[in-house]
Amino acid sequence: MLNDVLSAQDGVITGTQAIACGLSRQQVARRVRSGSWERRAPNVYFVCDREFSDRARVRCAVWGSGAGAAASGMTAAFWLDLEPRLPGILEVTTPRRGRSHALPGTCVRRRNLAFSDVIVRKGVRVTAIALTVLEAAVGAAGGVGVMDRALGRHTSIGALRAAHARNSGRRGSAAAGRLLKAAESGARSEAERIIVRLLTDAGITGWVANFRYGSFVIDVAFPAVRLAIEIDGWAFHSDATAFQSDRHRQNELSRDWTVLRYTWADLVDRPESVLAQIRCRIPH
Repeated sequence: MLNDVLSAQDGVITGTQAIACGLSRQQVARRVRSGSWERRAPNVYFVCDREFSDRARVRCAVWGSGAGAAASGMTAAFWLDLEPRLPGILEVTTPRRGRSHALPGTCVRRRNLAFSDVIVRKGVRVTAIALTVLEAAVGAAGGVGVMDRALGRHTSIGALRAAHARNSGRRGSAAAGRLLKAAESGARSEAERIIVRLLTDAGITGWVANFRYGSFVIDVAFPAVRLAIEIDGWAFHSDATAFQSDRHRQNELSRDWTVLRYTWADLVDRPESVLAQIRCRIPH
């Protein structure tokens, strides 16, 4: 039974679970003294015969942060398989009242979460998908991509709106509201305004917005070097017809132009990378 629990929980176990598996407190203490178990947090242990994985890190952070703790933000996005990378600092939300522990490598936010905003996934309390998406989208680099990937597959605008209303006034609430408004419309026009602002602020010249070339209107063009910048809004808005039309348009343009295509997430999360790619293709 003990081995089954450890296998299912990435090598992490609480003292309470160990006792339920038949160990005494003295036996747990002996394992720690011998070095076969490592105490990672109050009443939380890791078995040292395996790699301390990212999922083991999350279990230790949540279980060791106190009663009612839940993974949140990008940490929750990782646990829910909405984001492939675990952030360097893990985010955990704990109730306002009660004892909590700020463990090394964690950021603890004290806030009471609504019942509908918390789920248990693989034995770990975590913010529900809608709230996770909202908080991840404004909480760290790459977060906007979490919202774009989740919409239409894991959640909906309506669910995000409801979670936003339940958590109004929280940290990042205003920014999340602006993202929701943009997502509802597809935000292509706003994405075009962002690329124009990026180019202007970077002092890059030689471009023309909404440049007409034959039957095409290029979002941003550098006519002198035939460089076309094409902007997408949110991926979840694209249907099969629009996707095929965009690819046909790009294939036609590519005969005479170099085409760079960027999404909302590229412009918001990776602006320096976008500008670097453009700079290397235009005269200095």
